[in-house]
Amino acid sequence: MKIRIKRHTPLNKRCLSVIAGLFLFASQQAMATHVVIQTPLGAIEVELFDEQKPLTVANFLNYVTDGDFQSSFIHRSLPGFVIQGGGFTYKEGTVAALPLDTPVQNEPGLSNLRGTIAMAKIAGDPNSATSQWFINLADNSAQLDDQNGGFTVFGQVVGNGMEVVDAIAALTVYDAGSPFDNLPLRNFPGAVPVTDEHLVMNDIEVLNSFQVNAGLNDAWVSAGAPYQGMFITVFPELGLVFVAWFTFDSVVPSGDATAVFGAADQRWVTALGTIAGNQVEMKAELTSGGGFNASTPIPVQDTNYGTIKLLFKNCTEVLVEFNFPSANESGQVVMHRVVEDNVALCEGLSTPIP
Repeated sequence: MKIRIKRHTPLNKRCLSVIAGLFLFASQQAMATHVVIQTPLGAIEVELFDEQKPLTVANFLNYVTDGDFQSSFIHRSLPGFVIQGGGFTYKEGTVAALPLDTPVQNEPGLSNLRGTIAMAKIAGDPNSATSQWFINLADNSAQLDDQNGGFTVFGQVVGNGMEVVDAIAALTVYDAGSPFDNLPLRNFPGAVPVTDEHLVMNDIEVLNSFQVNAGLNDAWVSAGAPYQGMFITVFPELGLVFVAWFTFDSVVPSGDATAVFGAADQRWVTALGTIAGNQVEMKAELTSGGGFNASTPIPVQDTNYGTIKLLFKNCTEVLVEFNFPSANESGQVVMHRVVEDNVALCEGLSTPIP
């Protein structure tokens, strides 16, 4: 059976003790561009293969930076195979095809494995890819690596992104007529017009146009999580970031209180990680508890508590992704500065990455 990925035409992330010698270098590897696909079911972070597929990445980023993907939606879902977007927008009750740039030269060679993102194109024309992209839900190399000149893989989903992709693929698919005969919809009762409340809307932004720098040193809080905050300290010379993420209560906890993240008393999760553009991958530790003015150092209870990832959108907003298996806690939270005294310094130190 011949399987086609089609482009419908023309409608288309304890106090610090650094042991000398352990962190004396920062990563010198070239930064790959990262983008985030925002959806109602969560964020999908994608690492692009700038060096391996320069033409395709440049083509994709042109659509991103031009804002063409704003208010676009996932218009095709084939569970067990792919989800596809980048072809259509829904604005003010109207569906429209994206404006198209000149088709890009095909750049095959990387396999269409689960979690990779590739370009859709017209059957029989290897060099016809424009705006539409798809994410592989399975190992589709046998079907797609050679068909129609090979479908160009130009990036891969990273972090927890495939959980979101799988959630989209699990939505009920409806036949709304070509080119929407495999349309995934959310909370659709049927017998009513399809709106953006039902569509899997998405927007795509470049993440690492921002560089982590010392101007981010500050206290940060989450408006949606009272009594939670984070102290961020950047060490640019070492290429490192240290955070202390705490929960607290107005009453000092009892001496027998146990350290449980999220409990209504004073708890600390600390983490240390390496800077990579606008993001920091961190290993987290859990402390055993105690007041902020403790006279003795707070001991570490769990040195392998989980992971934290910081994704700085700009000088005032950071997306915190966390995974703490022993506490059965994971998810995302957006934090903002408590005050803005260091914003000007941060903006002055931030250097966009080409």
